[in-house]
Parts: sequence; structure tokens; C-alpha cells
Amino acid sequence: MTQLSINTTQNVVIKFNAASVGERMLAGLIDFVIQFVYLQLVFNLIFSFFGFKEYLNTLDQWSEMAVYIVFYLPVAFYSVVQEGFFEGRTIGKYIVKIKVVKIDGYQASFGDYFMRWVLRIIDFGTVVTGLILLITTKKTQRLGDIAAGTAVITLRNRVTINSTILIEVEDDYRPQFPLVVRLSDNDMRIIKDTFEAARRHADYRTLERLADKIEQVCGFKNPLSTKEAFISTVMKDYNYYTQKM
Repeated sequence: MTQLSINTTQNVVIKFNAASVGERMLAGLIDFVIQFVYLQLVFNLIFSFFGFKEYLNTLDQWSEMAVYIVFYLPVAFYSVVQEGFFEGRTIGKYIVKIKVVKIDGYQASFGDYFMRWVLRIIDFGTVVTGLILLITTKKTQRLGDIAAGTAVITLRNRVTINSTILIEVEDDYRPQFPLVVRLSDNDMRIIKDTFEAARRHADYRTLERLADKIEQVCGFKNPLSTKEAFISTVMKDYNYYTQKM
């Protein structure tokens, strides 16, 4: 399995395992089956069983085409909508335990998912080219990934990821910032790695920038006396809400 090193904007190197070609193909197959079943239900159940097809025959050509397009939209936008709502995962990716991430270590945006979706036409229109890119590129990327600056990683090493963000929280600990749940495990891993590196090197400027970024993302202000205490509390709160509740 190819190891993927992601260099964050704080110059912290995070190592993930890139999803294999087999995992990506399996996830794609599951998604294809789901879409196929949907289309069968639409055309065999709704159109035929409920007599909707007879109604379509009463419409003009353009109206009939518009109806077909409406029913086909969930298939056409299947991947981009699901990846946008489920943070880089479709149903197939969720089952196989893989997801899309930015190669800078942050969560991909909807624009990134959209770019990947647009270039699926080329990736899947020329299957051989897509497979060659997946096999030969350093980060196991297809054309859409390269253009969007994304990669697909496996989450099967989830225990390892969680162990790097786990912080001891006392049984009677009282959290202060419930909005920390807006952060992801990946965000918290970056925060922890950056925080520890900055403390080792007495890099107070990085601590200040990190605290400011947390405030911006989570939507609350730092009420504590120091940036260090604030970041430490945020990490404890995150572990409290994700591990204890």
C-alpha cells in the first residue's frame, strides 16, 4: 500500500495510506450498483407500474426529455453531491472506508469535489488512461485528483489516527467550547502536531496564528489568558466530545 505524505501549511508532515486501485474500483462498483438499482426502480416501477410512461406519451418531445433529465439528475450528480455533504465520501467510499482529502492536509471544498466530478468524463471516458494515472502517479491520483489537488486515502488506519489526537481527559472534566465538534479528526491532528512542534521550538508566532485559525473555523473567541492554554483546552474539549460522549 502506497504511503501518502501530506505537508501541511504549518510544515507538519502527516502520513496516510493512499487508497489502492482495488479499493477505489470496489467503491466505484458499489456506487454504480446503487445508481443502477435507482434507475431500474425509476423506469420499471414508476414509469411502467404506475403508468407514468403513458403520461409521457402525451407530452411534446422537449417536455418528455426534461422529465427524463430530472429523474436522471441524482445519478449525474451522485458523486459530487455526496462527497460535498459527507466530507469526501460517497456510499461506496464509506463502505470501503476511503475518502477524498486535500494534499495539503485540509478538508477538500465543494469546488474541489466539483473539479473531480467534471474531469470524471475524461477519467472514465478513457478508462485505460485513468487506470494508468492511478497506477503510475506518486499519490495514486487520477486526472481529477491532480487538477483539484486531492488524493483518496484509506481510513482503515483509523485507530492510528485517533491515537495521535487522543489526549487524557479527567473523568470530572468540564468542556468549555462545544463548537469544537465543527473540527474533524484530521483538523485536530494538524492542530496537535503544530501545537507540539511550536511548543518545542518556543514558536509563539505559530501558536498565535494557530489559535486565531481555530477561532475563525469554530466561531468562538479565546477567553483564556494565553494562546497555549486556549489551544490545549480546545484539544481536550474535542477529545471529551468525541471520545467520552
